Amino acid sequence: MKPKLGVGLLLLASLSLAAETGNLPFGSWSRASPGPILSPQGLGWESAGTFNPAVVFHDGKFIMLYRAQDTAGTSRLGFAESTDGTHFTRRPEPVLAPEADYEKDGGVEDPRLQKFGDTYYLTYTGYNKKDAQLCLATSGDLIRWERKGVILPAYQGNWNKGWTKSGAIVPEKIGGKYWMYWLGTAADKSDQMGLSWSADLLHWTEATETPVLAKRPGKFDSRVVEPGPPPILTKEGIVLIYNGADDKLVYRAGAAIFDLHDPRKVTYRSDTPIFSPEKEWEEVGQVANVVFVEGMVRQKDRWLFY
Repeated sequence: MKPKLGVGLLLLASLSLAAETGNLPFGSWSRASPGPILSPQGLGWESAGTFNPAVVFHDGKFIMLYRAQDTAGTSRLGFAESTDGTHFTRRPEPVLAPEADYEKDGGVEDPRLQKFGDTYYLTYTGYNKKDAQLCLATSGDLIRWERKGVILPAYQGNWNKGWTKSGAIVPEKIGGKYWMYWLGTAADKSDQMGLSWSADLLHWTEATETPVLAKRPGKFDSRVVEPGPPPILTKEGIVLIYNGADDKLVYRAGAAIFDLHDPRKVTYRSDTPIFSPEKEWEEVGQVANVVFVEGMVRQKDRWLFY
């Protein structure tokens, strides 16, 4: 029987990581909870796994959209809310369940949230047990969602030859365009990071001929380089936490900074991981040895990463 999956919470101070760079707005990483803060429950839609959360602060509460999996392997997005960012209350039913052909049987996965005006933009993976593709939905209240369809089709692109996932949208326009970092699969089957731009958040054009953040042989990200939470803008540039996996598929977190005026230009990248699996509930699961950061919220003088 596969071990169940849960959502973990990391607490970060606001001090810089002076050991490697003073450019990051985060301090040393420490776990804010001794175990998962959200775990599978019941016998239905969230009985096998609760993981891969997107988290935002909305109307005075922390709102989490999390991937929930049933015993058949179908994923839906659940909704949970919290006043402190740690203790969450769930809605009894999912807020997004597979309906479209590109989601059937496999489900909706890997949510990331970005807000423009009064509208939340949800990038997620639509998986139909055959193809995984990066999709988009919009909402004003984070509960009722309108599908916009597949925005990055699988098997297309300058270098991508496989699935598309993990759309992390930059929070502001740069050069009059919206920008999004995403995951694609290169010809050698490695998963690397791409970059696309859009005028309307619906139609996207690839911005580079090769991965914008490529794998690095011999390092913690030698096999997978995948965007984490949507990036933030600082005076140092576009700060993006990403998830890297080595040749043994051990997942750790890294950080990259892109030029504030040119999202294609990398100005900093961590040589070593900034967070790694250590606890039993991080080393054992459907995929072993994984910490995977997908949600991020600033709370006064600290950052909460999920």
